[in-house]
Amino acid sequence: MSAPDLLFSLHFLGGSARTWAPVSRALGDAPVCVPVDLPGFGNAAGATGFSVAAMADHVAAVIRSRAPARFAIAGHSMGAKVALALARRSEDGEPGLEGLTDLILISGSPPSPEPIPEDRRAKMIAWIDADPETRLREAKAFVRANVGASLDPETEASAVADVLQAAPDAWKAWLQSGANEDLSRRIGILSTPALILAGSEDADLGADAQRALMAPHLAHYRVVTVDGVGHLLPLERPEALADLLRTHIGDRPRVDAAQAADIAPAYAALIASERVNSRLRTALEERAEPGDPAYRPEALDPVELGILRAACTRVLPATGIDLAARIDARLASGAGDGWRFVALPPDAEAYRAALRTLDAAARAAHGRPFVVLDGRDQDALLTLTERGALKVPESLGGRLDGDRMRFWFEDLRADAVRLWLAHPAALARIGFSGIGAGGDRPGPIADGLPGFHEVGLDAPEPWEPRPMQGETAR
Repeated sequence: MSAPDLLFSLHFLGGSARTWAPVSRALGDAPVCVPVDLPGFGNAAGATGFSVAAMADHVAAVIRSRAPARFAIAGHSMGAKVALALARRSEDGEPGLEGLTDLILISGSPPSPEPIPEDRRAKMIAWIDADPETRLREAKAFVRANVGASLDPETEASAVADVLQAAPDAWKAWLQSGANEDLSRRIGILSTPALILAGSEDADLGADAQRALMAPHLAHYRVVTVDGVGHLLPLERPEALADLLRTHIGDRPRVDAAQAADIAPAYAALIASERVNSRLRTALEERAEPGDPAYRPEALDPVELGILRAACTRVLPATGIDLAARIDARLASGAGDGWRFVALPPDAEAYRAALRTLDAAARAAHGRPFVVLDGRDQDALLTLTERGALKVPESLGGRLDGDRMRFWFEDLRADAVRLWLAHPAALARIGFSGIGAGGDRPGPIADGLPGFHEVGLDAPEPWEPRPMQGETAR
């Protein structure tokens, strides 16, 4: 994929196009930085339209006015949510947005509601309409609270002036509505290569939040944590940001074809042989198809799918088989084994509630999302789930109690094993030869009669593949 010619750059809440001036100087013309004032901010302080969709409309008009053949979008904080909305439009084929090559997401507000503590949100809403002295004091405090180390006086003064220039209606609209918009299902999974940047000192939208809430929406991405930086990377370390941008554009995440699980050659030969009837062969070939990295979940949302993938990796690691995506497809189809625990809601609802409860348990126990915990801590939480001992108060995000989580986890393990054993790679691993009992026509086949003739213990047929020895599901 060719490098972009233009980088349309979107600012944070209270910022403006000039937030990007230091980065633009450091970048030069590779690519050319095109900062955009979002409605209600900077030179667009008098503009209206403060929803994510309205801001995306505003930026799309700017992009069309430049008519770039290839372009990237950088979104900082609030601007990242707008960037994601534009990427979805681009991938859906909206005219004028076809040339998108890359996403740069800096301390990004995710598609789901942004994790802002309610007391802080209320305070920010309250002071924006206050008297000038209070507004100046609070604007300075806002900027200083969002950096890892002090800004130089000129940069800080410029940032404070941007905050004070923001239209109060736009400021409040973001805090009351825009930040809370849930676009998870609308954004889905994007195929556009992305660079996710986070400051090590960013309390709300740092690396953990980016991996848990942003990364699940991206099929091809890289997460980089910048040490010593808070929430305002373009102001704190513009030269470092420019270097990261150049590196990403020169070496963006590869968009490789999906990798299928390896099937032992002897078993693949059995599947292709006339001992297997054509309907079964077609079913096995379909099951062997590689998963789509940009699979868009239907029953779950992308964040829940990310949690399920992490849990499945601990339950039954299976390289090349996206068990979580297959479970989601099964849930969306309504197909199942015909029964469920009476204590649980319908399957799809139970999965959604259980995955959110598991994530809430991780946050309660470790202060971090489930997907970023190491394997040992994930296993510990799943062990508690298995024992019915996972207790998460509803006030902390628990949606199912310990007993219902135990029932759900039993269902998850059964679903994972059932889907794994249906895959030809798993059948090859256990040496299951029942697929070779007969082909499409009666009578002898090339190597004799179909079916089994040797019925004694440890007396395999000459054509039967042997189970794989000493290997794990990995």
